Amino acid sequence: MVAESLEPDSSDSELLARHVAGEPDAFGELVRRHRDRLWAVAIRTLGDREEAADAVQDALVSAFRAAHTFRGQSAVTTWLHRITVNACLDRVRKAASRKTAPINDTERFEQLLEPHESAEAPAERRDLHRELLAALATLPAEQRAALVLVDMQGYPVAEAARILDVPTGTVKSRCARGRARLAPLLTHLLSEVAGVDESATRNRTPHTSVPPASGPRDAATTSDPASVKGGGGRT
Repeated sequence: MVAESLEPDSSDSELLARHVAGEPDAFGELVRRHRDRLWAVAIRTLGDREEAADAVQDALVSAFRAAHTFRGQSAVTTWLHRITVNACLDRVRKAASRKTAPINDTERFEQLLEPHESAEAPAERRDLHRELLAALATLPAEQRAALVLVDMQGYPVAEAARILDVPTGTVKSRCARGRARLAPLLTHLLSEVAGVDESATRNRTPHTSVPPASGPRDAATTSDPASVKGGGGRT
């Protein structure tokens, strides 16, 4: 519930400014608004529930502490996503340096599914999600992050570029290279996705994008609220 001192229609930038000014509940309202989308990006980028929760927590802590540096050159949500993606990429690189193997066991795949998917979605859909997430885990971190934002979360390339803090051409290149690497692994999924949910591949050209894991970005993955309290990452 929004604190009584906060107007429910306050903009994100107003909330951030009020947080900087010392309003104790303003940042918590920002977290409430954006946590689910940040979590969706983190879980799909990292492929591990604990790592994703830690990344979002690190990101939000960093945002809390660095709020005074926000200059309004982008939307607050873009700024929060950038910090979260950076936190995720930091963890991917650290895992790579330890030569961590990609996810490949059924129990851990189950952890990647949204709660409502694990309980209610058809078995075929769950299988497709497992294969998709396993394939994503084989990509370099930067390509994975670009594909998660553009193909799975539905962000326009320009907005993904702002989140990743790179030119739009770089996002397009990373997506193209990622799709090319995934094509041999996901060719069979495109037809299967069409059979499970026709809307999943509507207006898509075969082999040009990754099948969405759970729909558009507004249907973001949720997490246990206790798992994501704070945050972190680079600004």
